[in-house]
Amino acid sequence: MKAFRLDELEAERAANKGAYLQFLRERNMSVGLYALDAGELDPQQPHRQDEVYFVVSGRAAITVGTETTQVARGSVVYVPAGVEHKFHHISEDLRVMVVFSPPES
Repeated sequence: MKAFRLDELEAERAANKGAYLQFLRERNMSVGLYALDAGELDPQQPHRQDEVYFVVSGRAAITVGTETTQVARGSVVYVPAGVEHKFHHISEDLRVMVVFSPPES
């Protein structure tokens, strides 16, 4: 078993001074914590993997392809591989758990 605490993951991510911390990588998936502060721009490009976002905290909008929705704590968003997507209008610091399948390369 592997178990993680979000507060410890957030501290590790912040200490590494990066927006993304991959904390689990297995044969069929990888999982990370993604952070964008209020007002920040999301620099993401489309990924080669399917991904699922689970919003841990914060508020923003996300556009996936041509569809836009508001997200907040508890929101779950699926993004198919290769599809343009961005968080925007980030009104509260955003912390998102990201699951990639297959694992992010």
